[in-house]
Amino acid sequence: MGRIALITPDIATHEQHTLLHSLNRLNGYVPNLLRIVANSPAALRALIGLHSLAREGSLDLPTRERIAIALAQKNGSAYCLAAHTQLGSQAGLNGAEMESNRLGDSHDARAAVAVRFACRLIEQRGDLDDAEFRAMRDAGYSDAEIIEVISHAGLNFLSNLISKASRVDIDFPLVTPN
Repeated sequence: MGRIALITPDIATHEQHTLLHSLNRLNGYVPNLLRIVANSPAALRALIGLHSLAREGSLDLPTRERIAIALAQKNGSAYCLAAHTQLGSQAGLNGAEMESNRLGDSHDARAAVAVRFACRLIEQRGDLDDAEFRAMRDAGYSDAEIIEVISHAGLNFLSNLISKASRVDIDFPLVTPN
């Protein structure tokens, strides 16, 4: 049982209903995590904005999902791990790849550098050394892509925090963190 109410159509204010309806039109459903965030329309608008930023960048979808899986595992977010395992599968990641992501790695050499960078970023609270940035550049990541990895890591960390603190009910196929 979650700690924060899910905003459902029967209790939504006009603003909440409008936001949730637009998410439903965009995705075909509204995940429970976003129904919880909808308690604060301002927070939901901000989270939607961050998701838009992540989707519009040059970082490819499979790499974004690899990072999300790695961070959900690292942060112990069962909700986000379940959600991004499903989304990762839809993005073309196979089971072996997602297991590697859960370990903070990837079978794709270039993506592995981004996954490790994102994990170190969270572990070190942003205090990375020059070698970690050099590894990103050596793997071919531009400064714009490095900023996108940092932004994506922050977005996922925020989602992990919300899911864990709220104890949101998982509405994706269950995946247990290691």
